[in-house]
Amino acid sequence: MTLEKARELIAMHSSLGSGYNRNAARMVLGEVMRDHGQAAVDSLIREYDLEKQWEIKPGTKFESAFKS
Repeated sequence: MTLEKARELIAMHSSLGSGYNRNAARMVLGEVMRDHGQAAVDSLIREYDLEKQWEIKPGTKFESAFKS
């Protein structure tokens, strides 16, 4: 997944704000973790203030459901 696509998806889920969207955002972060690493994940968490919205903290390790 590209970082641009991840930004689009997280922006959409963040704007909707439900618990289901939280889980979807976590799945996106798992894909970013697999493809781009922890620094990219932390950057997205800060960019969309996911810690405030859903208590997703920088440094959290995410796993992709899809192995590379």
